[in-house]
Amino acid sequence: MEPVPRHCCLIYEGPPSRHLHVVAPALIEMLHRGCRCLYLNSPELVRAMRSTLEEKGLKVEKEIARGSLMLTSERSHLADGRFDADLMMHSLDQALQQALNDGYNGLWATGDMSWEFGPAQDFSQLLEYEWQLEEYFLSHPELGGVCQYHADTLPREVMRHGLVSHPSIFINKTLSLLNPHYLHPGSFPTQTEIGTVISVVESSLDRLLDLEFAL
Repeated sequence: MEPVPRHCCLIYEGPPSRHLHVVAPALIEMLHRGCRCLYLNSPELVRAMRSTLEEKGLKVEKEIARGSLMLTSERSHLADGRFDADLMMHSLDQALQQALNDGYNGLWATGDMSWEFGPAQDFSQLLEYEWQLEEYFLSHPELGGVCQYHADTLPREVMRHGLVSHPSIFINKTLSLLNPHYLHPGSFPTQTEIGTVISVVESSLDRLLDLEFAL
């Protein structure tokens, strides 16, 4: 089986609970690969993920007790309720280093972007953060994860930024799509090119949201 891609976006609409059955098998797979796994979302979705993992046969309490699994709504990376990219990167770096120090092969993390960005919902740092994260992925092969973009709770511009800043699109634990719209920070279009890019990305977003994910 091929590894779960290392930096992906999951773009979807509809009830978030529907996609727990897509994310949970990937999380279990990465536990089996010797990674510490982190799931970050609202308290309601954390409880739902716990139940979904248990339904799929994972001994959740055992994994939490031994430190392999972290299900959390903690948002210590927020500064006065606002997202801080540097704080988030520092938190991820600390979490990865701690996982390696504890004997794990790496860290696999997934979180809902709306929850991660806090109650202020200030997404002005999102693109900068995603590009910082991609650079970090390139230099730290022990890190993997999926950024979840929920169309029902995020502005359309944020969805576009999410699409262009990820090299892969997550479908399920065994399938991802190479993202033809991925833009490396150095290749971000000029103002004269931005209209064409937006038009193409919008069309792709609509197709992704129409896609029936294999559950």
